[in-house]
Amino acid sequence: MLNITSSSNPTIKMIKSLYKRKERWNKKLFIVEGIKIVEECIDYDYPIEYIVYSDQLLKVIGGKELLDKVNSLSNLIKVPDRLFNEISDVETPQGILAVVPFRTSKIEDIDVDNKPFLLLLDRVQDPGNLGSIIRTADAFGIDGIIVTEGCVDVYNPKVVRATMGSILRVPIYHHKSSQDIIMQLKKKGATVYSTSLEGKEFIQNVDFKQFSLLIIGNESKGVSISLEGLADNLIKIPMVGKAESLNAAVASSIIMYECLRQRLNKFL
Repeated sequence: MLNITSSSNPTIKMIKSLYKRKERWNKKLFIVEGIKIVEECIDYDYPIEYIVYSDQLLKVIGGKELLDKVNSLSNLIKVPDRLFNEISDVETPQGILAVVPFRTSKIEDIDVDNKPFLLLLDRVQDPGNLGSIIRTADAFGIDGIIVTEGCVDVYNPKVVRATMGSILRVPIYHHKSSQDIIMQLKKKGATVYSTSLEGKEFIQNVDFKQFSLLIIGNESKGVSISLEGLADNLIKIPMVGKAESLNAAVASSIIMYECLRQRLNKFL
């Protein structure tokens, strides 16, 4: 274990730099904070560069038990409470965070023979929405999420917190061009669906048991016209109330549940 008391320490400076998107991507590292997600990193054997804690941890339920788990690690750093609060990005820190590497997933590794269900996010920009989508994808057994240019950074601390640890488990694929990756997956046999208020088919009448790619659009503008044009089918969620639309996280959650309902035998 290493004791650090100064904010000018190079390691502390590096960790603080990870709140900037450019630095995260240059270093391929991001921050996870809080007892639950750090514990999940350990339980799931997720690689950890550093664990940083302060005595605040001992005042939180489960804190002492977690410290007992990590106390013998060589990459453990203890800092004073004041320094931890300076590093932390949350209002009420629990006194522990970890620096972990990106887990890169490659499109080429998708097992198309297993008829996966994938999401493609088109300019989703709200961190809470993206985090909720990842968390729901984990809950409903979705095979992966493709994040394209124009989306909020998956490793933004607000996104990471909103995933509640699911970011450690859901395969995330990054691709610059939405159109390019859609065409690649169509060549591999994917049926492409786009959510649309103009959709002719309700989601319960769609066969999600086949290799499927669902496009989820921007919170205010929906799926871009160019991507809608690449979809094999425009689909919609049945609604009987006065609301004209649902937000991206809610809409994708309903469709992911329908996918699970149809595929449930696969998991039993």
